[in-house]
Amino acid sequence: MGGMSEAVPDVLILGGGVIGLACAYNLLQAGRSVHLLERQEIGSGTSHGNCGTITPSHALPLAGPGAIAKALKSMLRPDAPFYVKPRADFALASWLVHFASRCNGRDWRRTAEAKGELLQLSRRLTGELVEQRSLDCEFQAQGLRYVYSTQQAFDTDRDTLPLLASLGIESNLLDGSALASAEPALLPGLAGAVHFPGDAQLRPERFTSELARLVRSLGGVIEEGVEVQGFRSSAGRIEGVDTTKGARRGREVLAALGPWSASLLTSVGLNLPIQPGKGYSMTYSPPSVAPSAPLVLREHSVCVTSWQSGFRLGSTMEFSGYDNSLNAVRLDALERGAARYLREPVGPERREQWFGWRPMTYDDLPLIGRAPKHDGLWLATGHGMMGMGMSAATGRLVADLMTGREPCIDPYPYRASRFA
Repeated sequence: MGGMSEAVPDVLILGGGVIGLACAYNLLQAGRSVHLLERQEIGSGTSHGNCGTITPSHALPLAGPGAIAKALKSMLRPDAPFYVKPRADFALASWLVHFASRCNGRDWRRTAEAKGELLQLSRRLTGELVEQRSLDCEFQAQGLRYVYSTQQAFDTDRDTLPLLASLGIESNLLDGSALASAEPALLPGLAGAVHFPGDAQLRPERFTSELARLVRSLGGVIEEGVEVQGFRSSAGRIEGVDTTKGARRGREVLAALGPWSASLLTSVGLNLPIQPGKGYSMTYSPPSVAPSAPLVLREHSVCVTSWQSGFRLGSTMEFSGYDNSLNAVRLDALERGAARYLREPVGPERREQWFGWRPMTYDDLPLIGRAPKHDGLWLATGHGMMGMGMSAATGRLVADLMTGREPCIDPYPYRASRFA
């Protein structure tokens, strides 16, 4: 926006990751004018280096029975899949206490239902969007496999499949020999796999750039290199933001700032329990024998995605605040974990080492809808590890709520006021 004399958009969107872009697209489709602000480049934050899986299979929340014991055991191992860096941090301590209180069967099931509904709708909408708009993002619907090296881990996870089935998420079991013939990229002698035929994959950075192209083609304005510094309000109504490039206004403001949401929203008295959960990935040129579908190497919590254009190992969850170092111990753990399952655990050329912060809420559900305490402010944040996989449904739900349409799914579980 050159001068402030230009028309005020219906919606000013803060954040140019996959969630902000999906909301922009859906609002434009609903006839709203949109101006989106991004601090760096589109999709350069959390949306950039993840594994790009669209996974209804991941409906089960992190906070489940037994999660605390597992986390405590691994806290002392810097290469553990789930790592909390020991330090004095009151907000994190409070978050962990709330998380612990949810490690029970009842909360686990209730969260799985809400998470499953959003993921399944999103999976369908993502597939439709890619097809209808011919998005060039290496989308493939081959399903996804959880792979096990030990029978014990395989048996433990099998017990969770009836809950997923009750949510409409199908799975097939493969024993060791069936797995060996189905997936030649794996080493022989593994215990087996669970195949989730409803899952899909895409190249996340391609998907976000394609969404940005769509938004622009529909008349949306995207401004990069603009950092939001605070909100502007009048008589209790949010009507814009101050940025490094001056004021920006909107009839309504939508905050889709991912892991940076909490710190900015604190300035208007919203204390959202969003902690940055740090994930890592390594991207390579494709190996000669690559998996035919995405894999989760379960005992080591490593996700493997293979596209024509590249090959990525990712995952891990580290609670170390906004520590922006690339931790070599964590990166090595990805390669070491992959080497226990894959014939070719890495590609010939390493192209990128990456980390990103995921916006983690302690109940593992996003915040979607009107912000408490302020008129004119809406939220779409807190998607944890599922931003890519929940983006299409979040965008649709936000547009429904902001335009007063019948919501595509019940918005109640994701209401921001649950933390107020």
